Parts: sequence; C-alpha cells; structure tokens
Amino acid sequence: MTEYASDLLRLLSSRGYIHQLTDAAGLDALAARQVVPGYGGFDATAPSLHVGNLMLIMLLRRLQQAGHKPIVIMGGGTTKVGDPSGKDEGRRLLDDATISSNIASIRSVFERFLTFGDGPTDAVMINNDDWLSELGYIELLRDVGRHFTINRMLTFDSVKLRLDREQPLTFLEFNYMILQAYDFLKLSRDHGCRLQMGGSDQWGNIVNGIELARRIDGTEVFGVTAPLITKADGTKMGKSVSGAVWLNPAQLPDYDYWQFWRNVDDRDVGRFLKLFTDLPLDEIARLEALEGAEINAAKIALANAATAMCRGDAAAAAAEDTARRLFEDGSAGGTLPTHAVAGGSIALVDALVALGFAASKGEARRLIKGGGARVDGEKAGDEAAIIAVGATPIRVSAGKKNHGIIISAQ
Repeated sequence: MTEYASDLLRLLSSRGYIHQLTDAAGLDALAARQVVPGYGGFDATAPSLHVGNLMLIMLLRRLQQAGHKPIVIMGGGTTKVGDPSGKDEGRRLLDDATISSNIASIRSVFERFLTFGDGPTDAVMINNDDWLSELGYIELLRDVGRHFTINRMLTFDSVKLRLDREQPLTFLEFNYMILQAYDFLKLSRDHGCRLQMGGSDQWGNIVNGIELARRIDGTEVFGVTAPLITKADGTKMGKSVSGAVWLNPAQLPDYDYWQFWRNVDDRDVGRFLKLFTDLPLDEIARLEALEGAEINAAKIALANAATAMCRGDAAAAAAEDTARRLFEDGSAGGTLPTHAVAGGSIALVDALVALGFAASKGEARRLIKGGGARVDGEKAGDEAAIIAVGATPIRVSAGKKNHGIIISAQ
C-alpha cells in the first residue's frame, strides 16, 4: 500500500476507495497543507438516490472526516441532458418542476451523511442549473467547445461503448462531458474547488474537467475515482431482487434497507464494512475473520451501522428487532413492507407483486408453483389462492428472506 502524507489519502487508501488518481503526489501534498474543497455530482433523475450512489456519498463523507470541504453538486442542469456513461439508451427527459422536486427530496439524505454549514469544512449543496441554464450556446461553443476534439471525445468509454454496441447516441448526450467539465471549471473559479471525485466510469469526464481548468485558467485541479462496486455474485451494487435499493425511506422501508445489508454475500462483508460504515478497521478485521454461522454477527453489524448512518439509530434498532422477532419468534414486526387491501381479500399473486416480491403475476405464479411462497408461515401451493384480510395482519413470504405484511385498509 502506498504511503501518503495526508490524512485524506491515507483514509481513502486504507478503506479501499482509491481506483485512480490523476496526480497522487500533487493531491497528497495539497491535502497535507490546506483544506481542499472537493465535489461529487449527482443527477436528479428520481426522488431518491440509491445504494449505487452511496460510494460517492461516502467519498464526500471521508473528505469531510479528513478535514476538508465537501461540495455536493445537484445536476439540475445536467439532468436535462443525461450522462451516457454505462448506458445503452438515452435518458427520459424530465421537466424543471420534476427535477426541482427530486432535488428537494434527495437533499434530506445528504444531511445524514454530511455536516452542512458556513464553516471552512462544512458541506455545501449547489445546483449546476444556476450556471448551465445561463450559458449562451455560441458562448459555450466558442469559449469551452474549442478545447474539445471530436477525435478524443470518441475514445471515451461513455461514447465508445455506446457506439460499439450500435446504440444511438444523441448530440444532446454527446455534450454531457463538456458540461461536466465546465462544472469543474466553474467550481474552481467560484469556490476554490480543487478535487472532483466519482466512480471509475467517470474517469474520462473528470480528466476533461482537469484539462479544461488548466487550459483556460492555468489552475491545477485533481481527480479521484473509486472502483465500481459489484457484489460477489457479480450483480450490480444498488439492485436487489425487488428492484433498486433506495436511500430515501419514502421509496424503500427501513426494514428493507436493513435487510439489503443483512443479506449480503459472506465474501462482501469485510469490504462493505470498510466502505459503507464508520466502524474502526480493527473492529472490521475482527468481524470479517468470523466464520460459519458466526458471520451472521458481522452481517448484522453491517446492517445496523449502514442503516443507522442513512436512516438513523432508531430505524436500525427497529429493523433489527423486527428481524429478530420474525425469524426467532415467528412473529411479524411493524417495519416490514406493507400493503393495505380494500375489499376484504386479495389474490396471492397480486400480494406478491404489490409487496415487490415478484415483478409480474407470471413471476408470482412461478414462485408459488416452485414452493417459494408462504402465507403466515405455511407453504402456498395454489396459484389461484385468495388471502382473506381482516383485523389481523397477514404475513406473506417469498423464499427465506423476503417477508411482508398484508393489512386491511378499512
């Protein structure tokens, strides 16, 4: 492991956040002698970010923990364009009102991970629509566009992979990297920002911003990328059987969020404890050394710490208590995903879909036929089963790990 002089790079390195650095020695020296404002950008395509965004949020948290200043950029402007990185098709365009509503909803999550304020290391949140929407098209082409060559832009993965797959790339999306580079230049000028952080798929966009700041202003700025996280089974971080693992409780109940971490693969526990919790490294080393059934204690520690950070201590404690009562006592706790039924009954296939345990009725029928569905602990073998819903909540389970509650809406 490389020896660094700054607390920042020592912290990032020791917990496994560093994939690429544009100038390790330069950034290390800068971070050792002064407060470094650094930013990460988030487009507002939904009312919540998801676990796939958590790596960058944690990078900002580590930046602040090391005594530096996090700048959260909400992409009110870039959301209107769409980042083509890692995508095979264009993003659905959102109107201004939807984007503003999404940003307001997302902000609440950042307030759990970062300390905002007016101090030298307090976090700030800025909307890049404040400057991007003010840009004149000719001005952008003349002052910024001339520093980009089509030849080089075509070599970046965000463009090259789309073209290699023979998927259309609109001129709108093609401009995304120019706008992101301009963001870095603008933040450097107005906020003294010297660092951009992102996932490894953002490397090309980050390098563009660094070169633009150097060419136009002669300013030295830096970039850090973190590895893209996939789970041990090869699936993408941020997805579960039921869909995206949202950070906002309005999009995903606390218990489901806790269960995502509780159910990680044994091979992921140590790595995720380093990346997504504040537990000390010596405690993490102890937990990841556990074997056999004892690894469940490490998974519970991960679930509690990750949930407390994102949802609060009370949410973590309630989720753990629900899990304990559900699995040890066979009772149903109050923080499981819940679906309210009007009319006194619901088809089991509809209940499985409503709780998010199946994507369609066909998938629900296959789950029942395969013996994976249970109602109040009893295996349900009838694909046409109807659940009578009265005053007592009904527990519906899919497999061993997914449990939900059906209640009456009356």
